[in-house]
Amino acid sequence: MKEQLIYFLNSTKKRTFEYNKAVDGLRQLLWGLFKKIVIADNSAQIANEIFNNSTEYSGSTLVLGAVFFTFQIYGDFSGYSDMAIGISRLFGFKLKQNFAAPYFSRDIAEFWRRWHISLSTWFRDYLYIPLGGSRGKTYMKVRNTFIIFITSGFWHGANWTFIVWGALNALYFLPLLLQKKNKIHSDVVAQGKLLPNLKEFYQISKTFSLTLIAWIFFRADNIGHAWSFLKTIFSKSLFTFPHFSEKDLAVNTSILIIIFLIVEWLGRENQYAIEKLGLNKNRSIRWLFYLMIIISLFWFTGQEQQFIYFQF
Repeated sequence: MKEQLIYFLNSTKKRTFEYNKAVDGLRQLLWGLFKKIVIADNSAQIANEIFNNSTEYSGSTLVLGAVFFTFQIYGDFSGYSDMAIGISRLFGFKLKQNFAAPYFSRDIAEFWRRWHISLSTWFRDYLYIPLGGSRGKTYMKVRNTFIIFITSGFWHGANWTFIVWGALNALYFLPLLLQKKNKIHSDVVAQGKLLPNLKEFYQISKTFSLTLIAWIFFRADNIGHAWSFLKTIFSKSLFTFPHFSEKDLAVNTSILIIIFLIVEWLGRENQYAIEKLGLNKNRSIRWLFYLMIIISLFWFTGQEQQFIYFQF
C-alpha cells in the first residue's frame, strides 16, 4: 500500500516537457509499430494460412508456419508494449521494460524472466512466492511450478490448448529448478561481444525450439489439431522442400524477420533494440535509419490484424 501511495504521489507531480525523453519515447514507439505492422501482421498472414489448413502442408512447411507464429506473437505482444512505453515516456511517465530479447535466452527459466515481464513478475510475486516458491520439499517445488504455469495457461483462456501449453513450460522448467540451475543465466548472452560462442548458440537454438513447440499448442484450435500438427512435423515430409500459397509474401517476410533479428541482437543489452542504435553516428545517418523504418511501415504493411492480447 505504501509503494502504491508513493507511486500515486509521484505520478501527480507537475511534469515538464523533456526533449530527450520525448525523442526516446518516439523512437521506442516507432520500433513498436515496426514490430506490429511489419513483423507481426505479415507473419500472421502466413501463420494463419498454414495453421488453418495444416492437413494440406508438409512437415517442413508446418515448421515454418510455427516459426512465423512465433514471431507473430512476439512482434504483437512486445510491439504493443513498446508503443505503450514509448507513448508513456512522451507524457513523462517511465514504465518498466516488458520484453528483454526473450528469443535469445539460453534456457527456459531465462526465457520467462525476459518474456512478458510484467505478467511473469505478477504471477511470481502474488502466486508463486505465497505458495512457497522454490522452498520446501521437492513435491512442493513441483506442485508450485505446475500451479503457476497452468494458471498462466488458464489465464489466457478456457481451452485445453492453453493448459497443455502451461504444463509443457512447467516440464521444461522443472529440471532447471530441481538442479538449482534456474538462475544461472542472469546476464545478457554474449555480453559485450558481437557473436555468441558455439555453446551459447546451441543453448539459444534449443530454447527457441522448445518454445516453438509450446507455441504450437498455444496457437492450435484444439489438442487434436496440435497433435496432428506435430505428427506431420516429425514425419518424412519434414525433409521435403516447403511450399506456400503466397510464396512472395513468405520470402519477403522471412527476409524482414532476419533483418529484425539482427537489429534485436545488436540491441539486446538495451531497453529496446534501437534505443542506442546509431546514436554515435551523425544526425543524417540516424534520420535515414528512422526514415527507412517509416517507409517500411507503409511499404511492407500486412493485412490488419487485431492484437492477439486483446482476446485475453
